[in-house]
Amino acid sequence: MIQRPTILLVAPTFYDVSYSINPWMDPQAWARDPRGMHRQATRAFAALRQALADAGFAVEVAAGAPGLPDMVFPANAAVVLDGKAVLARFRYAQRSGEEAPFAAIFEALRTRGWLDSVVQLPAGCFQEGAGDCIWDAARGHFWAGFGPRSSRAAADEMARHFAREVVALELATAHSYHLDVCFCPLAGGELLYYPPAFSADALQAIRARVPARLRIEATEDDLRHFSVNAVNLDDQVVMTRTTPHLRTELTRRGYRLHEVDLSPFMLSGGGAYCMTLRLDRTSVAPSARGAVAA
Repeated sequence: MIQRPTILLVAPTFYDVSYSINPWMDPQAWARDPRGMHRQATRAFAALRQALADAGFAVEVAAGAPGLPDMVFPANAAVVLDGKAVLARFRYAQRSGEEAPFAAIFEALRTRGWLDSVVQLPAGCFQEGAGDCIWDAARGHFWAGFGPRSSRAAADEMARHFAREVVALELATAHSYHLDVCFCPLAGGELLYYPPAFSADALQAIRARVPARLRIEATEDDLRHFSVNAVNLDDQVVMTRTTPHLRTELTRRGYRLHEVDLSPFMLSGGGAYCMTLRLDRTSVAPSARGAVAA
């Protein structure tokens, strides 16, 4: 198993925006200048890789595959905890072709000793990886989004595979099609989230587990900037170029921000978290950055 914080990225060699399966995707904007947009995406990817390294991560880059542009978002490929990877099953045909190449990537990681096991979900159980099943290290459980992409039953499958509590949250809007678009647990116990993205029952579950002083409510502008879709390591946060509101709030709470222009990937509905997959997560509680109130 991996001993240091490690992020998986997928090179943007084959990235484009040629179809639309969420409200953020804008193939027309990409089609106006595909070569220029791809150059921008390549530069943005390099900037993200550097920001992750600056934040303290080791970075592993895997190759994508022709005709599968959204492989650049490996958060959707699997859920990884304690050396076990549970591979995603995608709802849409445009992404289901990613399952086989990602399975090969994860099997190669297992062969190298980076993972202990790689398992698959039952056929027909849609679950789109860490984008819809987010580990909350401060509380020692997963939060699982369901509705637009992942099935409600997938939360129970994740609980079975990992033997950990999974709190299922119903996503109520098309714009928050994955949980990671609107929900980000932070190392100090805070939760950055966008309340309108959730059903009433989901909000009740969140508020029952996270005290008010630790809840950071994102605005619609924060959501539109993909600022909730962030990567956190201790007091470091890697994110898209954010809003003054969120920059002030996170800085006030002691976080150091690494902001990256990821606009070419936002055209496909993704930000910093979507473009990464943490490979070293463990259920063993880390030394907390700050005390978390029950």
